[in-house]
Amino acid sequence: MALKLFSRGMPRIASATAVLMLGGMIALQPVQPGYAHDGKGPETVADLAEELADAVVNISTAQTVQGQRSVPMPQVPEGSPFQEFFEEFFNRQNRDDDQQPRRVQSLGSGFVLDGKAGIIVTNNHVIEGADEVTANFNDGTKLRAEVIGTDEKTDIAVLKVTPETPLQDVSFGDSDGIRVGDWVMAIGNPFGLGGTVTVGIVSARNRDINAGPYDNFIQTDASINRGNSGGPLFDMDGNVIGINTAIISPSGGSIGIGFAIPAKTAIRVIDQLREFGETRRGWLGVRIQEVTDEIAESLGMDEALGALVAGVTEDGPAAKGEIEAGDVIVKFDGKTVEAMRELPRMVAETAIGKEVDVVVLRKGKEVTIRVTLERLEEKQVTEASAPVEKKEDEPAETSKVLGMTLAELDDELRKQFSIEDDVTGVVVTEVEAGSSAEEKRVTAGDVIKEVAQEAVSTPADVEAEIKKLKEDGRRSALLLLSNPTGDVRFVPVRIEDN
Repeated sequence: MALKLFSRGMPRIASATAVLMLGGMIALQPVQPGYAHDGKGPETVADLAEELADAVVNISTAQTVQGQRSVPMPQVPEGSPFQEFFEEFFNRQNRDDDQQPRRVQSLGSGFVLDGKAGIIVTNNHVIEGADEVTANFNDGTKLRAEVIGTDEKTDIAVLKVTPETPLQDVSFGDSDGIRVGDWVMAIGNPFGLGGTVTVGIVSARNRDINAGPYDNFIQTDASINRGNSGGPLFDMDGNVIGINTAIISPSGGSIGIGFAIPAKTAIRVIDQLREFGETRRGWLGVRIQEVTDEIAESLGMDEALGALVAGVTEDGPAAKGEIEAGDVIVKFDGKTVEAMRELPRMVAETAIGKEVDVVVLRKGKEVTIRVTLERLEEKQVTEASAPVEKKEDEPAETSKVLGMTLAELDDELRKQFSIEDDVTGVVVTEVEAGSSAEEKRVTAGDVIKEVAQEAVSTPADVEAEIKKLKEDGRRSALLLLSNPTGDVRFVPVRIEDN
């Protein structure tokens, strides 16, 4: 299938294995006293729905888009007797007024978070690019809304309206307290039908759907459809524990798989958008990758956990604290990093300027490093190293190990593989077909910077480190590779058959 991300009803296509529509979702929380506990669901949610309905709003937007020629003119040979005929015909079909800017409208959902201040929360994709945003209330009232802040990374937007009297509002609940199987309720505007209530359970937590760097979605089976985007996911106490954001569907309708942004994630973003009009996230300054079973074994770890540091940004917080490439971050600010994808969210949610303890595994030993976080900027900095000087008439040393032909870097090889001047190490000139190195996608032009967290500058250095690993009974060697432009990654290569 294709991944369809619906922004204001306008589809964009990307590669994926399922259809994800940014059009709605639900979250859930524990069943409270007064509801059935026989597995058949709550006896009724009528009172709760009636109580909350006025706090849920329909978000309508209008956007001016440039008109496009509706009927393309076919290509005809230059000088063809039909050329004048086609030009006259298609110019008549595509009148000038058809190509003028036109207004496009779409619908979504939202909810009132602060009735006195007129603060409404919705999804960023619901209002993205809109010229006009209107909040339509349950009693028929319509208020023009001002966008006071948006965050693309979490798909959250904060709006403000000016009501004559305070609006009914709702509060956030404890999204960390929900469990798989807890009942939840969603109120939204599916397919533009108006206020609609659906009920379901929490199907899963901490879902990563590759929507952004901070994915931590609540998954629900409550019916969510296009137009539910930005609507609230309630627990059985009437607290908002999630913001409906996405569904998996091949047709645009609910098939029982929806996703919501947890309240814990949303609260911090919304507070910053209200205060600053933008988000201000913590920044550690590291490039990380997943610790696989093979990487864990090559590092002598008992289990695969944490985030492997593949590179450190020069002059960033991590570099100042002396975190190094090859370190495995296992704890951050007192919290265990179970998987790589948890670390970016932990860092982003930490206050800028806070000094935190970062526990890393370095060559089999735990090291605690104090790091002061800085503010995340929208930029990336690549690692830079000083080149190793070499005599011009000195022949390049070569060898073959682990299915790779290796050579010392010189000007000729840099030119051959377009390797940047600041990339140092041992260059791979050829990879044997069927070797473990080929399986791990090592290619000619890659540069080996480290073997088992030890820096190497000659093929002999690589061979010596591999020999040590064999003597220690290791089954794979962890290589730190740099591509020709300087981007680095760790790759475990089997050594038992070499």
